[in-house]
Amino acid sequence: MYLYKSTLIDAPVSEVWKLLRRFDGVPEWSPTVTEAIIEDGGPSDRVGCVRKLVLPDGSYFRETLLALSDADHTFSYDILESPLPVSNYVATQRFTPVTSTGQTFAAWAVNFDVKEEDAQDMRHVVGVEIFEDGLASMKAYFEESA
Repeated sequence: MYLYKSTLIDAPVSEVWKLLRRFDGVPEWSPTVTEAIIEDGGPSDRVGCVRKLVLPDGSYFRETLLALSDADHTFSYDILESPLPVSNYVATQRFTPVTSTGQTFAAWAVNFDVKEEDAQDMRHVVGVEIFEDGLASMKAYFEESA
């Protein structure tokens, strides 16, 4: 399954990227993640590091940082473990400057495998509850910081 969501954030890409490039920075902008831990204690921008994202109910995701580009303001990650019935999950977040307004265009895309009986639920969970709600939280974080 392929999903793609995007939004405009009312902040320059330099500010957005400073926060979002930190693989363990999710709890700062997302109310649905209570804790983010880089498992080996290394830097959060080291390709290959693994983060554990803990949700309010105690469930968690373990994800690997697959790629990070400061030049392109993008990073990709996969899921090692999660409560979701998905496999081969690889997502990318990209942040692009909107030069005419000083805003940032934020895009989040993913490819993953899912059984047919779970496809509709995962389209909603990943597409809406994770991506749309996550992008709305990013947007709100920078509006509140302004």
